[in-house]
Amino acid sequence: MAGKVILDAGFSWLMAFMILILIYVYSHYAFASVSAHISAMYAAFLSVAVVVGTPPLLAAIAFAALSNIMIPLTHYGGGAAPILYGAGFVTQGKWWQLGFIMVTVNMVIWLGIGSLWWKVIGLW
Repeated sequence: MAGKVILDAGFSWLMAFMILILIYVYSHYAFASVSAHISAMYAAFLSVAVVVGTPPLLAAIAFAALSNIMIPLTHYGGGAAPILYGAGFVTQGKWWQLGFIMVTVNMVIWLGIGSLWWKVIGLW
């Protein structure tokens, strides 16, 4: 259904894939953990990406890599974050602000330079 809506909107597979990536990564703010986020969204977003024409291997690798990159967004999102936040050195607002900046910079690197490399090695 979602794939059909995207196709009917006239987006190219690349534009649709970029929109899916942005939604996938920044929706992490709404999840209590990275495990919950990946469990709920990875397969669905991968399926929609493939339906709109994204090469399957590219979509699978991109969503998997970005599942790690999105972890610093929140103070509760993964691994050591609750412990570090709980030490009280950073406020929640500052954590979310710095997390947004770090994740955005990493996405620019991965999707900018990384997409060029993925093109060279034939992923798309």
